[in-house]
Amino acid sequence: MRTLWRSVKKRPIKTVLLIFIGTFLLTVSLSVGYLRHYMLYNRENLPNIESFIKFDAPTIGTIYDNKGQVIVELANEYRIIIRPEGIPLVVKNAILSAEDRNYYSHNGVDWEAALVRAPKKNAENSYKVMRRTGFKISKIQFQQGASTITQQIVRLYFLSDITKVEKKDELIWQSFWSRSLAKLIGAQRTNSVFRKIEEAKIAEWLEEELAKPEYFGSKQKAKEEILARFVSYVYLGYGRYGLDAASEFYFNKKISEFTDDDTDKAALLAGIIKNPALYSPSVNPTRLDTQRELSRRNEVLNLMVDNGYVYPEDVNKFKQKELPSVEANKTKTIAPSVVGDIFKELKKDNQNVEDLFNGQITVNSTADLKIQGIANQALENGLKDYEKRHSEAEGLIQGSVVVLRNRDGAILTQVGGRKFFNGRTYKYSDLNRVTYSVRQPGSAFKPFVYLTAFENGLTLNNIVIDSPISVSMGSVKIGNKWVRRPPKWISNYDGKFKGPIPARKALAESRNAVAIRLAKNLADGKMTGIERIVDVAHILGIKSLLHNPNEKPYITTALGASEVSLLELTNAYRAMASGLFAEPYMIAKITDRSGKVLFLSQNSARPISEDFVATSALNLIQEGLRGVVRIPGGTAHSLDNKNFPIPVMGKTGTTNDFKDAWFVGSTFGPDGITVGVHIGFDEPSLGYDKNEKFGTGPERGLGKSETGGRTALPIFKEIMLNIYNQNIVGPVPMFPEEIEKNIDAYIKP
Repeated sequence: MRTLWRSVKKRPIKTVLLIFIGTFLLTVSLSVGYLRHYMLYNRENLPNIESFIKFDAPTIGTIYDNKGQVIVELANEYRIIIRPEGIPLVVKNAILSAEDRNYYSHNGVDWEAALVRAPKKNAENSYKVMRRTGFKISKIQFQQGASTITQQIVRLYFLSDITKVEKKDELIWQSFWSRSLAKLIGAQRTNSVFRKIEEAKIAEWLEEELAKPEYFGSKQKAKEEILARFVSYVYLGYGRYGLDAASEFYFNKKISEFTDDDTDKAALLAGIIKNPALYSPSVNPTRLDTQRELSRRNEVLNLMVDNGYVYPEDVNKFKQKELPSVEANKTKTIAPSVVGDIFKELKKDNQNVEDLFNGQITVNSTADLKIQGIANQALENGLKDYEKRHSEAEGLIQGSVVVLRNRDGAILTQVGGRKFFNGRTYKYSDLNRVTYSVRQPGSAFKPFVYLTAFENGLTLNNIVIDSPISVSMGSVKIGNKWVRRPPKWISNYDGKFKGPIPARKALAESRNAVAIRLAKNLADGKMTGIERIVDVAHILGIKSLLHNPNEKPYITTALGASEVSLLELTNAYRAMASGLFAEPYMIAKITDRSGKVLFLSQNSARPISEDFVATSALNLIQEGLRGVVRIPGGTAHSLDNKNFPIPVMGKTGTTNDFKDAWFVGSTFGPDGITVGVHIGFDEPSLGYDKNEKFGTGPERGLGKSETGGRTALPIFKEIMLNIYNQNIVGPVPMFPEEIEKNIDAYIKP
């Protein structure tokens, strides 16, 4: 080496320069030759082309209602797949102008751009930066990549895992060349260089492979398919992937509908691809944002003119068009509780929720968006009416609604909470008060007491005694001694006792003393009356335990002192109205992308009489609950008027201190529906005390006289009226003539 250096030193400067230049050019030539050989002939570690051909990319998962209307579209990557024939010429021209004007002539890599235009541009940029920073080699710029459309889809589809980590200060490719280059320009830039090499290699292989007869058969066809995948895969801001998803978001229009008059839209979409963070339209645009976005769109329009796709005399009219206005969140749904429960039901049916977010599956639900809109509005109206009476509670009161189809328990809608609460919009991830909030149902539990009594021989015309009665409150431990607590005397809502009255009147007027007396007198030797009542409630669909499994149920359960959810209570009423037992469900069908059925609901109903609740007893409870509406003095008698021509059965529920207000009611039989409504505060300590003072503390509720009939029933009424007036679930089922005649005979003897 020293001898060589001495020989070089003795040579003229011109000769030394020629040697160095020659060595440099030889090194460059060998490197370029090696890279070309590597890209054209090295076929090691290539990706799976089959997945690219199938294009199994994440798309949009859709939940539909029972009429095929979209409830919500969900996605990790909000993407709509576009096929080659779905890309109009104006969109294709905009994409080619913005991204790859030589797309149809190169073989995956535009070598003219890669070896001439890009190096020249990078050299200019690097010189400017290095000059400002003392000519540090580490400041060399690689901003101009000259990536073709094929290279970009390769990077997005095949090399996404690498691009996620290449900006770390760790070398991805470990070799002599990578380590040497990293010492000059750093690990991040070295990773970028080697990734681009790999990108180019796969791009050329991909175009060559796809043109083979076993795939797409020609270079032209392969190019069209690659372009379609690129157009479907790129990110365009606001969670939208692919031009079709972006176009629907920005313009409410599919790109397949674009014509030459939409050239400005095509140019805007094509321009966003370069940098969505900079060039996608803003939600609240500033002047700077607007200038930047318009400048990029107009730059693409100028490129379209340069490439002969737009006439120069036409371009100005497209430049004058305004940018679209953008809403930050267009994925809201009017049925958030439905969506949230479908996620839970998917898990129960051993389905992967992520498959929905990746567009692998589509869900057809039992929900009905028309009914959802009706229920949403009815709840809002009911809560506003309550707030007019109690302005201190504005924005604090809550409610929930569920509507079930009688014949099979299908959930037609559910509203898990008010539209706006605690300063924000209700979301599907929030508490669904239909299914996951349990409260005391109060008098809404009494039908189970009467049904059990009917099983034991009681009839609606039998006389029952409405008189003072007490219940044992058990014992309490004080120190080391158990002290028996004094009995609790049961009172009625009106503070009166009516003595001997028919059972149908006691049920209609919701007499507490009668319900307790019935529960006490139902013992049959095998179980106490309250134990059988709990058993019947469970048969009808109540899932909550209603009592400590290690203890006997309290007699006050007969008055609704044990907690239940709105869904299970409503389903039990549905069972009484139809005579059929069924589990509530929301998913009717699940299909994959090809339309193959992965799951089909087999939810079947069976007669409740099979579960030892006699048909005769069911007939009596149906007549009794119809009487709650028709008999003067009944807690739901306000529904028996010409302004509400829909025959229904149902029951109000009001708990101690007016903490909760309920109404659950049905139209008759398997062809009917059942609607459940609950109103109350989320926090038991929030509301009005016995002195009608609003605030926080124990024993607080909705306020004096805020019964189920006053607070919850009007919401039920509005829902039923609108559902049947709009003929959403078919004609109104009529009650059997015998039931109506029996009630007529009682009212007008």
